Amino acid sequence: MSIGIKTTERPDFDDVLQKITDYVHDYPINSEAALNTARYCVMDSLGCAMQALDYPACVKMLGPVVPGATLTNGARVPGTSHELEPVMAAFNIGAMIRWLDFNDTWLAAEWGHPSDNLGAILAVADYVSRQNIANNRAPLTMQEVLIAAIKAHEIQGIIALENSFNQVGLDHVLLVRVASTAVVCKLFALSREETRNAVSNAWIDGGALRTYRHAPNTGSRKSWAAGDATSRAVRLALIAQTGEMGYPSALSAKNWGYYDVLFDGKPFKFTREYASYVMENVLFKISFPAEFHAQTAVECAMVLHEQVKDRLADIARIELETQEAGYRIIDKSGPLANPADRDHCLQYMVAVALIFGRLTAADYEDDIANDPRIDALRDKMNVVENKTYTEEYFDPDRASPPPRRRHSRTASQIRTQRARQVIAKKCRRVDHIMQ
Repeated sequence: MSIGIKTTERPDFDDVLQKITDYVHDYPINSEAALNTARYCVMDSLGCAMQALDYPACVKMLGPVVPGATLTNGARVPGTSHELEPVMAAFNIGAMIRWLDFNDTWLAAEWGHPSDNLGAILAVADYVSRQNIANNRAPLTMQEVLIAAIKAHEIQGIIALENSFNQVGLDHVLLVRVASTAVVCKLFALSREETRNAVSNAWIDGGALRTYRHAPNTGSRKSWAAGDATSRAVRLALIAQTGEMGYPSALSAKNWGYYDVLFDGKPFKFTREYASYVMENVLFKISFPAEFHAQTAVECAMVLHEQVKDRLADIARIELETQEAGYRIIDKSGPLANPADRDHCLQYMVAVALIFGRLTAADYEDDIANDPRIDALRDKMNVVENKTYTEEYFDPDRASPPPRRRHSRTASQIRTQRARQVIAKKCRRVDHIMQ
């Protein structure tokens, strides 16, 4: 292997790093649709976070990094008494939002959940505001929070449109780290140079392996991985605030850059400029806390429930057709070890919906999973890839099921009265906490 370039001449910053920095510092957000949807996104995400507090597996992850490490005028963790420095607060909030796999979704070449970024945004906004008030300065406004959310969605989603990190074994939370780093730099009032330095370090961190999302290792790290990414983003912003240097060709450096080490030597592809497209078109999980590629199969099972609930034993075979992404991520056979394993198993989700006519976060817990009817039905299921579904999944004009054609319909749908009522149910404890 060649050791690559030996010259010490520093290159210009990679165009990808520069464009992210320019977007965060310069681009005005004037889209009413984006701002309205961002408002619902914050409410929806807080609702997910509050519901996660019902689950001990989530609660045990919360609090300071070591007992007693609290901070007066630090960032508060909604629904708890924790008051923390912003790095650990971001982990707490990010883990809560993501825990039940019920927050928003973006489907493209790379999948992800852009509202994961709110772990960093809400923690830093609260921390900066409380510090400002303590020093007789104005706090940040909710407008600034919503703009940060829109821009984090946009950075993560636009990169994801044409660049598949899962294909090289990397988890999508690396985009959360990059997007959160960029926008919290702005909330911390860092300079353009400091932001660029921080974002370069976010890419240099590489990416977590996807192994915790797939058989045979599926586990609860997938529920706190986004929190981990947001906390690292806040840390990188604070490091940049000290004047720590950045790395101009973090992506493109021969042999040692991101592209050569982790992306098969291929530079990123882009088909859109950064604006507010992603927030305007993001998908909300209105019906079920389920991996998004399973949503339509679960809907179908719910419709069939009344017809089959009393004759489950008569079912001989269940055929499930899906696109390649669903086939690769959530087609599983054999024992399922934990709730994280179950909420990423297509057969399990369909079986629960057929048997009970519902699918809730509680249905992934052991008391439901121990029902022998679930595994009996799973054994009768055959999952196959439908090539047409796969082709349409990546076709922006015919996306099936969602990535892009249904984005605008779903973003519009979220503003209907019914969707507001669903979000209100998710947020049943938010009003009390915000008082």
